[in-house]
Amino acid sequence: MFNTINLNAQNSNTDFWDDVRFGGGFNVGFGSNYTTIAISPSAIYDFSDEFSTGLSLSYLYSKNKTFNNTANVYGASVISLYNPFDSFQLSGEFEELNINFNNGFDQDSYWNPALYLGAAYRTGGISIGLRYDVLYKESKSIYSSALTPVFRIYF
Repeated sequence: MFNTINLNAQNSNTDFWDDVRFGGGFNVGFGSNYTTIAISPSAIYDFSDEFSTGLSLSYLYSKNKTFNNTANVYGASVISLYNPFDSFQLSGEFEELNINFNNGFDQDSYWNPALYLGAAYRTGGISIGLRYDVLYKESKSIYSSALTPVFRIYF
């Protein structure tokens, strides 16, 4: 008579950080009468090959000496990405920005919400497309249109 005991161990817990991707944007613009600096780091968590969600922080500084305008904009957003097939991406993003504007005569500070719905061509960690702000108000937004381009890189 033989007694056999089999013990199998599998590590079904994957490391959380294995499914986190980082990205963001950085923009610097200089001219004879203006300066613009923007940074927006972000991180997303891949729940699957099709679905990801994450957070982003944003800061923008802009100064126009011709019109004596200065703007400081900061905020955060929550984004969800859906990839129904390899080269196509749908996105939904809620963003809240605090806009501080000073033109030498007037000073204004207010919060501006945005809800973007977008579509993009995707290859690897790069996405290029368009998004539309369904909450867009021309008098409050820092953008000139509700429709804005999207360029995302996550690695």
